[in-house]
Amino acid sequence: MADPHDLTALEQGAAIRAGELSSAELVEHYLARIEAYGDTVGAFVTVTADQARDQAKAADDTPAGQRGPLHGVPIAIKDLTMTAGVRTTFGSAAFADYVPPLDNDVVALLRAAGTVSLGKTTTSEMGISLYSEGLVAPPARNPWELANTAGGSSGGAASAVAAGLVPFAQGSDGGGSVRIPASLCGLVGYKPSRGVVSGGPLGFGGFGLPTPGPLARTVTDAAAMLDAMAVQVPGEPYLGPPPPDGGYLAIARAADPGPLRVGRFVTPMLAGDQPVDPACLAAVDTAAAALARAGHTVEDVAAPFGPEVWPLFETIWYVMALFPLPPEREGDLLPLTRLMRQRGAEISAGTLMAVLGELQIQVRQAMRATAGYDVLLCPTLAAPQAAIGWFSETGDPAVDFDRQRRFSPYCAVFNVTGQPSVSLPVATTPGGQPVGAMLTGRYGEDARLVALAAQVEQIIGWSDRHPDIWRATPSATVNGV
Repeated sequence: MADPHDLTALEQGAAIRAGELSSAELVEHYLARIEAYGDTVGAFVTVTADQARDQAKAADDTPAGQRGPLHGVPIAIKDLTMTAGVRTTFGSAAFADYVPPLDNDVVALLRAAGTVSLGKTTTSEMGISLYSEGLVAPPARNPWELANTAGGSSGGAASAVAAGLVPFAQGSDGGGSVRIPASLCGLVGYKPSRGVVSGGPLGFGGFGLPTPGPLARTVTDAAAMLDAMAVQVPGEPYLGPPPPDGGYLAIARAADPGPLRVGRFVTPMLAGDQPVDPACLAAVDTAAAALARAGHTVEDVAAPFGPEVWPLFETIWYVMALFPLPPEREGDLLPLTRLMRQRGAEISAGTLMAVLGELQIQVRQAMRATAGYDVLLCPTLAAPQAAIGWFSETGDPAVDFDRQRRFSPYCAVFNVTGQPSVSLPVATTPGGQPVGAMLTGRYGEDARLVALAAQVEQIIGWSDRHPDIWRATPSATVNGV
């Protein structure tokens, strides 16, 4: 018989509503798995076991008529996301003991949907890098191969889901930070259109680049989580489109985007001379074949951006590293973070304004060049995997940052444009490691992209692919299941 963690998040919610499982039983099941494997994969910074038990009891005491599709289902929150009363380190030793007085909006919204948080997942320091190897927790490792990174900055979230420590997890994406770990760990990673999910209540919006997003095993689970998070909140700097009638979950279940015109490209946008691994190219071919099978038209197109956009994005990323920090804590930061802040401090207001203006020109040109296509298809990454420590092994943070650009030359441009973008685990390497391909929709057309992703999932199928750690050691069973 299946273990409880074999069930998807939606299946777990259905089992709770049917009385086949309780939220308390699921929480105990996952806490046992976290105790056994959490440090092995470096998934968690902080585990909130007692709080989760209290929330699960409250969920089980809620009248049946007040239970939604995710009621009582365990989840985890990225350690870059403020959670009231729970240590939130932002992946940094400089904030190792910080306990926020309030929740990020997404935390409150996910709690309102009835989910039960088991703790805070490992992230890169301040979300700056695409790998999650800091000083406040073990590195986030890929459950498919523990010598490899789970990615970042939502690396712990991805390792937790892929290892069966939670059914899905909250992430955030400012330059690929949901889609990169999803591709590495064989998951669905969805970056919503700018403004669909609130980034509040604090912060200035990061020039519109970052947004919360779901990491899940299936498109329907990701869509259900998006329904919980995509609630318009007053005062947000970017107004996204309203959710579709019936919600994203209904759209995913229907899996009917209509006939689409898909533009396919493989040229690395932020590093034009970067070779792309054959496995990543093959993943795009697999996705293209599935799209053609579904009746869509797939045509080769020029990449919407070229390497000339990198210095512009780079400048903004440096400025975003200038988060408030007492001067005496600068020494607690990692070398890469200190380099980013040093470069950010050297950028004048005039230079920043000029860069933002030029970047908007580039965005307009790219959007007009691809306006005839409903969706773009490209690799998620230029390589399927990277070893723990590889990015920083030279000890030179400038080399580290350049390696990241070359490893991920596709994702970040869609944070600049604000378009919805999803990495789907459509393929594997010859050695069995997962490989993602990325679909990107028109701004505001999240419903169409969710429907298309669900359609691709129905054709290819991946929810039954798991790393060995999924079954490595028997965990506590529930009701004899």
